[in-house]
Amino acid sequence: MTWPRAIPWIALLLAVGLVLGDVGLPGWLAGDDGGDLRAGGSATARVERVVDGDTIAVRVAGRDERVRYIGVDTPETVKPDTPVQCFGEAAHTLNERLVAGAEVELRFDRELRDRYGRLLAYVYRRGERQSVNARLVRAGAARTLTISPNTSHAAELARLQAVARAERLGLWGAC
Repeated sequence: MTWPRAIPWIALLLAVGLVLGDVGLPGWLAGDDGGDLRAGGSATARVERVVDGDTIAVRVAGRDERVRYIGVDTPETVKPDTPVQCFGEAAHTLNERLVAGAEVELRFDRELRDRYGRLLAYVYRRGERQSVNARLVRAGAARTLTISPNTSHAAELARLQAVARAERLGLWGAC
């Protein structure tokens, strides 16, 4: 069978596989940008908007998603029926300086999403070894928030928080 004559057969086999659920579309055909949106995976995303100190809106794998930083909690600035908390605006501003408009790598831990449907990730600026999560804690803009089973960086974040607290940085000196 020559190549041009094989094309209809390949298309038929692909269609049957899709219908039966045994075959997925190849990434290039499905519009996948190579991101691995599964627990333990990683994906490249473009930051569309900084929501607050620990949440961003991104474009990843061809769709819009909210991303909640794993292992950290910043003072509230946008939570309904909650006043802006001490150091909240500063945490939001620092997060904006770190990631606004940037291309970032999202690294997922053991759970992909939280109960609100947000992606859970350690967020890395391109070419940097330390996560934005860690940078926020080290600057005193965030407290650690360890929620099992997403604990792969908990020890590092706790160490960084101890340093920020001892140096009375950010919220540790202001609140």
